[in-house]
Amino acid sequence: MELKETNKRFRLLEAANKLVHAHGFNQTTLADIAQEAAVPVGNVYYYFKTKEDIGHALIEHRANFYRGLIAAWDKLPDPKRRIHALIGEVEGQREALASSGCPIGSLCQELHKDGGALAEKAASLMAAILGWTEQQFRELGKGKESADLALHLVTVLQGASLLTHTFNQPDLLLRETARLREWVNAL
Repeated sequence: MELKETNKRFRLLEAANKLVHAHGFNQTTLADIAQEAAVPVGNVYYYFKTKEDIGHALIEHRANFYRGLIAAWDKLPDPKRRIHALIGEVEGQREALASSGCPIGSLCQELHKDGGALAEKAASLMAAILGWTEQQFRELGKGKESADLALHLVTVLQGASLLTHTFNQPDLLLRETARLREWVNAL
């Protein structure tokens, strides 16, 4: 029984992840999530008492995904390769970025408009990526410049993701990530 309950919760989170990325947090209803997960809407309340509870769980779900990516990247032998892995991950999402935007950036933008605990928790996703990226620049010997270099890299990725979505042009992202790769290689 416990496995079945865990499976339903996971299905609800996966459905929320998909729908919130495609339509936004505020536009996605509990009924939408239940339908996507093939779970009766009344059962959603067993796992998540409020939509905010789903929001917190969704942010943690996304954080776990990115922690997994970072753990894999950290196994790469040098910081430039790790930074290239981050750029490559964004490149690999270009079709999804064109249709729905960045799953982290879009969520942060939307939730920040309302403020509160969910906005702060979502911002921690971006802060974790910035912190990890800064560490890579530190390992490259960039010292005090590391925070600014990390901010530049993540800002370009987020800006390129936003414009890729705005114009529905995946190739736009490829042009910008190619420039970023050249920049990283020149450091």
